[in-house]
Amino acid sequence: MHITSISNVLAQGMNHKKKHEVEALSALVSLVSDQVGARTVVDVGAGQGYLAQVLAFDYQLSVIAIDACAHHGKITDARAERIKKHYVSKMHKNCTKQREFSVPKTVTCRVLSSDTLKALSNSPAENDLTGNQHLSQNCSVSQPSRLAEDILPSLSYSDSTLVIAGLHACGDLSVTMLRTFLECDKAKAVISIGCCYNLLSEEATGIADSSCGFPVSQGVKFAGVMLDKSARDLACQSADRWRGLGEHAGLHNFELHAFRAAFQMVLFRHYPNILLESPTIGRQGKALRRQQNQRILESNLHHGGPSEFGEPREGVAFHHEYSSIQNSKSSESRAVDRYSLFVKFCESGLDRLHLPHLGDTAYSAVWRESESYAELIGPYWSLRAALGPVLETLILLDRLLLLQEYGNDLEARLLPIFNPVLSPRNMAIIAKKIRN
Repeated sequence: MHITSISNVLAQGMNHKKKHEVEALSALVSLVSDQVGARTVVDVGAGQGYLAQVLAFDYQLSVIAIDACAHHGKITDARAERIKKHYVSKMHKNCTKQREFSVPKTVTCRVLSSDTLKALSNSPAENDLTGNQHLSQNCSVSQPSRLAEDILPSLSYSDSTLVIAGLHACGDLSVTMLRTFLECDKAKAVISIGCCYNLLSEEATGIADSSCGFPVSQGVKFAGVMLDKSARDLACQSADRWRGLGEHAGLHNFELHAFRAAFQMVLFRHYPNILLESPTIGRQGKALRRQQNQRILESNLHHGGPSEFGEPREGVAFHHEYSSIQNSKSSESRAVDRYSLFVKFCESGLDRLHLPHLGDTAYSAVWRESESYAELIGPYWSLRAALGPVLETLILLDRLLLLQEYGNDLEARLLPIFNPVLSPRNMAIIAKKIRN
C-alpha cells in the first residue's frame, strides 16, 4: 500500500497525529474500495471531515460523512467548499483542464447503536442548498441495514456498492459499523478503527438479541467473558505511548497522579457532598497535559529520542516547577517543594469546583498520610500500561470473531496501520465480502 503525503490545503487544521492517521487510513480505504469495486465511502463518526475530504479530493471517491454533531457537519461543508475553490482557482491559474470535484455530503444524526438507525430511516430529512441532509438527532431504530438501504439512496448516489469506514469511532459506534456491514447487501467492505473502549455497553450481555458493545461474538458470549468499566478503561492504556514520553515526562505524570489521588482524600474529608455532584472533578490541566505530552511524542519521533518539556502553558504551572524540583540537590528541599506543588494542585482543583481553600493544616495532614504511597504510583501505573494491550486485544478479537462467524462469504483481518506511539489505537479491522 502506497501512502502519499496530503497537501497543506487538505492538512490545514490537522495536528501531526491526525495527519498521520488520515494519510494512512485514506490510502487503505482507497485500496479496499478498488478491490471491492466501490466508489462510495460512508465515513461514520466523521467529525470535522478530515478523512472524508482527503478521500473526496485526493482519491476522487464519493463520500457521505455522518456525525452526531450538526456543528461538525457545518464545518465539514464550509471546509470542503474552501478546498474546492482552492483547487478550481489553481487549475484556472495553471490553465489546466477543469475537472469535477466530489465534495463530501454530510448527514447529521446520532448513530450510536442499531436502535438509532431505525429512527434515522423514519425521520424526515431536509436538504439544504448544498444538498446535504440534517436529520433529527432524536431519531431511533433496530435495523443496521437501513443506514445504507434507506438513507444512502436518498443522497442520489448511483453506486450500488459502498465501503463503510470509521477513524476512531467511539464506543459502540465501531460495533454498529460491523453489524451494519454484515446486514447490508450494499456494504461490500468495512474498515473500523475503534476508540474509547470504556464507553462500550455490556449491560445486556446475557440477552440473546443483545446489541451491546461487548461481547459481540457468539464465541466470547458462550465463554462467559465479561469486562467491567474498570477493565474497559484499562484497555485504553498504551504502553507504547508511555515509553515514548521519556523518563522525565513519565515521572512528572506519576507525580500528577499522586497529587490527584491525595486531592481525592481532601475532598472526601472536607467536601464529601461534592463527590456526588461533580463526577469529573480533579481533571484540571488534563487537556493541556495531553497537548504537552503530544508535543513531546512528536518531538521524539522527529529527533529520535526523548526531549525535555517546552515552556509551560498558561494554567499549568506544575510543569516548570516540577523541573526545578527534579534538578534540586537537596532531598529535603525536594520534599518541601513537592508539598507546595500539592497545595497548588489542590487549590487549583478547589477553584474549578468553586469551593473555598483550606488551611495549611488540612493539606499537610493529607500529604503526610499519602506521601509514602506516592512512590507506588509508578509501578502500579506501569502494570496498568502493560496489561492494557491484553484487554484491548480481547475486545478486538471479539469483533474479529463476530465477522468470522458470518461464514465463508467474507474475509476479515486485524492489522496495525498507525505508529502506536503517535496513535495508540492503531489496529484496524478490515473485512470484505468475497461473494455476492
